Amino acid sequence: MKRRDLIKSLGVAAGTIALSNVAASEAVSSVTEKKKRVLKIAHITDVHIRPEYNAVARFKKCLEMIKKDKVDLILNGGDTIYAADYENITKDRVEQQWACWKESITVVKDIPMHHVLGNHDMWWQGKGDELYGKPGVIKMLGIKNNYYSFDQNGWHFIMLDSNHPTSPGMLDDEQWNWFVQDVQKNSQDKPTLIMSHYPLLSCTGITDSKPEARGPFKIGGSYNHLDIMKFIEVFNKNKNIKICLSGHIHLLDKVWYNDVTYLCNGATSGFWWEPGDDGKSAYKQTVPGYALLNLYSDGSFDHDYIKYERV
Repeated sequence: MKRRDLIKSLGVAAGTIALSNVAASEAVSSVTEKKKRVLKIAHITDVHIRPEYNAVARFKKCLEMIKKDKVDLILNGGDTIYAADYENITKDRVEQQWACWKESITVVKDIPMHHVLGNHDMWWQGKGDELYGKPGVIKMLGIKNNYYSFDQNGWHFIMLDSNHPTSPGMLDDEQWNWFVQDVQKNSQDKPTLIMSHYPLLSCTGITDSKPEARGPFKIGGSYNHLDIMKFIEVFNKNKNIKICLSGHIHLLDKVWYNDVTYLCNGATSGFWWEPGDDGKSAYKQTVPGYALLNLYSDGSFDHDYIKYERV
């Protein structure tokens, strides 16, 4: 091969390589533009805040870590206070627990927070009182209703109330009709995240069964929503439902079914702040923690469980 032909050949090859690099660069750029993180979220649940066991200081430590994580939003999954739903709970005790909550969240006062109601949040002993029942919790949390939705940075969020008046772990007819209409209206072109206190779908109903339990397992509404099959039917028709967050069980699991991811994200309080399996507040090996989620513009996401009391 003549030197001129060799140089020409090399020039063509170099140009091909250069063009290939440009094409690869454009492809990477296109993917980057398509998948851009639009939100960073902290999911706390089952805080069960109370004055005992140094819970306020420990929860503040958790919130300080969330603050350092530079999240855009905090989602609170219910059972915010230790317990108001038992017969022996006085108004003073309810107020004491809510005071602990309000003191704690001053740490993240500049970060928007959205809430759902947990089964232990409602005080049922003071009918007619401002703190009675669901209206009392709504007042303490500063939300407009016990279920609602909102949009942020291209994602749609649905906050559900799992506390059915007669069958805990499902939606009443009014809320269900609202939910279906909200999904049809808002989830056609937006990736959607749903949060409930009770899991919509979880495997913890098996692992948290009593020691004497043997299959076939009967899983109640405490572990899986009793109306989960209705939800699945709606999800199958609306492919933008991406994530369902929950708590309640104090255990950590991930279920992926029909392209929907169900995350039961442990408990911020672990074993209700008390010494647990490991002597440090773990409940059945799930240690106190919170979830961090990155949500992307293409509807994808990633997540991690942060064990804030472990080094």
